[in-house]
Amino acid sequence: MRKAERLFQILNILRGRRSVITAEQLAQRLEVSERTIYRDMQALVLSGMPIESEAGIGYRLAPKFAIPPLMFDEHELEALLLGVRMVQSWSGEKMGSAADSALHKIHSVLPDELHRQYVQQPEWLIVPALHREYSARNSDEIQAGIKNKSKLLMHYRREDGQESQRIVWPLGLVFWGSTWTLIAWCEIRDDYRMFRLDRVAELTTLSETFTTSDTCNLQHYWQNATP
Repeated sequence: MRKAERLFQILNILRGRRSVITAEQLAQRLEVSERTIYRDMQALVLSGMPIESEAGIGYRLAPKFAIPPLMFDEHELEALLLGVRMVQSWSGEKMGSAADSALHKIHSVLPDELHRQYVQQPEWLIVPALHREYSARNSDEIQAGIKNKSKLLMHYRREDGQESQRIVWPLGLVFWGSTWTLIAWCEIRDDYRMFRLDRVAELTTLSETFTTSDTCNLQHYWQNATP
């Protein structure tokens, strides 16, 4: 077990106990030496964890201290970090800012050593923001339209260069790895249509709203679009 994962385990053990636990008990549970436990405890205390200890008795968290209930192991944290990096690089400004905020909250509850190892951008985890200004264009406004059920006036340019203006009901956004698309109900076609965000020339949110139905919603679209 690597040190970072062991520190997670120690914090989880302490959080789940009302009584003290000895270094010997921790060493047995984690299958390491007592000397390793002493070093780990010192690292946690130096990073700001309010761990109380008494010689010959054991360790416990300060009674009034509460660790947030979600504690991640190393693999969960790596997966979460990857997701945050992807959102930062490939989504719109509002979603990217929300990802930044989530990352800061993770920072605030991790010991310094874990923060350095998993939260600061590691060399092996790089998510380039390639063409973000085009692929995620208007995504913030479209997301607001989806949530508020606001109709959108769209100036759209097809792959062949032909332009059209249409009113759509935004139902959902799909990310295909490099391209964002909008699933919407098109009033002109009276049917579902997919629109690439990087081909939306202009977008205006209208004051008029729409109402979904059993035959006009995102789930209905997927049920009929997938074999």
